[in-house]
Amino acid sequence: MKGIRLSTALAMGLALAACGAANDRPESASSKDTSATAVAARRYARDPYPSTYHAYPGVPTVVRNVTIFDGEGARIDNGEALFADGKIVAVGQRVDAPAGATVIDGTGRYLTPGIIDIHSHLGDYPSPAVRANSDGNEATSPVTADVWAEHSVWPQDPGFGRALANGGVTTLQILPGSANLFGGRSVVLKNVYARTTQGMKFPGAPYGLKMACGENPKRVYGAKGREPSTRMGNIAVDRQTWAKARAYDRKWTKYEKEGGDPPDRDIGMDTLRGVLDGEILVHNHCYRADEMANVIDMAKEFGYHVTAFHHAVEAYKIADLLKANGVCAAVWADWYGFKMESFDGIGANLALLQNAGTCAMIHSDDENGIQRLNQEVAKVLSSARHAGIDISDATAWEWLSYNPAKALGIADRTGSLKPGKMADVVLWNGYPFSVYTRPEKVWIDGALLYDANNPKLRPVSDFELGLPGAGDVK
Repeated sequence: MKGIRLSTALAMGLALAACGAANDRPESASSKDTSATAVAARRYARDPYPSTYHAYPGVPTVVRNVTIFDGEGARIDNGEALFADGKIVAVGQRVDAPAGATVIDGTGRYLTPGIIDIHSHLGDYPSPAVRANSDGNEATSPVTADVWAEHSVWPQDPGFGRALANGGVTTLQILPGSANLFGGRSVVLKNVYARTTQGMKFPGAPYGLKMACGENPKRVYGAKGREPSTRMGNIAVDRQTWAKARAYDRKWTKYEKEGGDPPDRDIGMDTLRGVLDGEILVHNHCYRADEMANVIDMAKEFGYHVTAFHHAVEAYKIADLLKANGVCAAVWADWYGFKMESFDGIGANLALLQNAGTCAMIHSDDENGIQRLNQEVAKVLSSARHAGIDISDATAWEWLSYNPAKALGIADRTGSLKPGKMADVVLWNGYPFSVYTRPEKVWIDGALLYDANNPKLRPVSDFELGLPGAGDVK
């Protein structure tokens, strides 16, 4: 079966170019304004690769007689949802639909916000997984804050379509790999077909900085006879780098206030300065509880904030510390024990974090796992209930949409089915925590981009066109 072809996708994108051009960048704002919009405006004034994303066209749609998880912990049985003009309009027991709206009977089905994966390498470790396509780790120095993941992302990666159709993933963060202490900038994408990465970039989403601690950096550089080769070497190089970033920030702040000759520009230090100014969010690969505690102390020393620890296999041991410091944990359901620092994992990790009031979420770090994050949450719920921890299904959906949206700085725009937010929506063909359930329909910004019952609405990248089986979502 054939999916959406380039000509169709291109025509849809070009048709929207004129009407969407005004939305490419946030409006200007005072430097004293600390609102999300103002921070985005300052950041994008320095962004040479701004988003060119334009939503695909949609139609007013109402889904009726459906069980709804709103993404923020609420459940509505036999409910209704209306979205139009790319936004959620109303969700409740009954909604008023405009004349001519598409009406879908959701009897026996579930409606949820689209899944957000905070940790993915799609595009920079794409399929086919061959050496020529491996672009996620710039493993030439422990400090590569100058690289940007978006410059490795291949928009034609078939994994994007699989994540959409099989997994209901509508937004994802693409990170550099974890070979380096400072891996580089991440980028947040809408999971839509586009010819360029800029065409996928989530408008106004903060950049991230990928950092790593533990075994990976010390193994990669220890094998080369270089620092770091130990955990204390990891922290030493981190601290030296942050000290340089502080000095760089002082020079540029002075120049911006007083004028004169500008300091020499350093692309990597620009990213670290963005972290120090609170505009770029730190996403730190880290497994052990003691190392996470060390990183939190280092962040206090140099005046930055860790947004989330990723993988965080031992996060349950320091749930109170994470909560007290406003640090999220992005974890797996039961992927642990594959190396020494991941040895002490438990299936109830995510549930214990939830119970402690810590910001927590599921993540994939895998091109196949991203297609079944709902099932990963189902495993967590099973482990939790076995341990006597009662967490509702509706609450658990926060781990899939709202909490990752918060950690990415985009929860004011997506992550839950609230009026005014982007209509990033999935209709599941059954109970969404069952291994037998799959997305039936997926909308992004109110545009129906996948329909299991319509072979013409199955995402196929340019790379797959003409290949045997292209369009068969498996």
